[in-house]
Parts: sequence; C-alpha cells; structure tokens
Amino acid sequence: MMNLVFLGPPGAGKGTQAKIVSEKLGIPHISTGDMLREAIASGTELGKKVEEIVKSGQLVSDDLMAQIVEERLAKDDCTKGFILDGYPRTIPQVHALEEILKKLSKSLDAVIFIDVEEEELVRRITSRRVCPKCHAVYSLISSPPKEDEICDKCGTKLVQRDDDKEETVRDRYKIYLEKTQPIVSYYEKNKLLKRIDGKLPVEEVTKMILEALGRI
Repeated sequence: MMNLVFLGPPGAGKGTQAKIVSEKLGIPHISTGDMLREAIASGTELGKKVEEIVKSGQLVSDDLMAQIVEERLAKDDCTKGFILDGYPRTIPQVHALEEILKKLSKSLDAVIFIDVEEEELVRRITSRRVCPKCHAVYSLISSPPKEDEICDKCGTKLVQRDDDKEETVRDRYKIYLEKTQPIVSYYEKNKLLKRIDGKLPVEEVTKMILEALGRI
C-alpha cells in the first residue's frame, strides 16, 4: 500500500518516473490531465461541468478540481495506492488533498520531489526537437536523429516548439518556483518529502526513488 505525490519542475522527468514507478509498484499513475479527460468521458454532472470550463478555455477552480480528485481516488484501483502527478500545485490544493484523504480514510506515505536545477532544465528542454509531420520527439542530447535535425521516420526537417525556447522555459521555471516551492517546504516540514537528484540517468533516478520508498 503506497499513496504518493510526485513533484518536480517542467522537464525534470516527473511523468516518466511516475509511469515507471507505478508499473513497478502496481498502483495507478494519475495525472491531472488524465483526471480531467476521464471526468469528461464519464458524462456525469461533474464531467459536464468540467467539459464546459475546458471548452471555454478557463481554468478549473480549486473546488471543482478537489471534487474530481476525490472521485478518482475513491475508485477501486486506488485501494492499494496511487501516484498523483500534477496535483497538488498550490498550498490551498495541499490542504484540499488532506481533507479528501481524511474523508477516504487514506493518508500520504511520501512526496517524491525530483529536483533539477534551472540550467540543466534549460539545457534539456531547449535541446528538444519535434517532427511537424509525424510528431516524433527527439532530444539533441540523449536521443538525436541519425541525420542532423531530420526526422528518422519520415525525413521531415525537425522544429523547436515555442514552449521549448529558452525564454519560455525560464519563465515557466520562475512560475513553478513561486507556486511549488511553498509545497516542497510544507511537505519537508511534515517529514514526507523525499528529495531525488533528477539530473542522473533515468534508471538511476528510478533506483533512488524505490530506495527512498524502501522498495529495494
């Protein structure tokens, strides 16, 4: 039984690690995006409300997000545990999650914080290239195409997305720090935080997470 939250800046590999650890522990990896999509697909009153908000381009309120999280964590596949990825993002959401877990007679076992400094994130994300035709994704550092900036699959010239440009990456990192740093401090104070060095290779990061959870 393991109830976990995964935190980390954009580009730290949080989603990748959450996926790997969820498979190793046999518990669901629940991302915010998945929860919203599932809620909409369910066609319930809550789902219809979410669909309207998403279609209008507005942000889902904290109260509504809490209802979605509660509904998701109450499902049968979460009885042995879960990994929450992308929630909570703010201190009010941290408190909302505590209330939800109390209501469901659950509690958090650990918060995995994949820590990567700004310069390494900028290096990683700005090296990302995508194929505009077949949408294949490459990293000029870790998984470059065989031919310089040409897609292996369809031969199209690769492009850099606006989101992956240095200025955007630094802006996103600044916003992340403002919002997430208080959460990191909160969980650290409550002895739940496990700080993991995210600049190591994927396999080593996974090993460190499992060690921190006492699963090795």
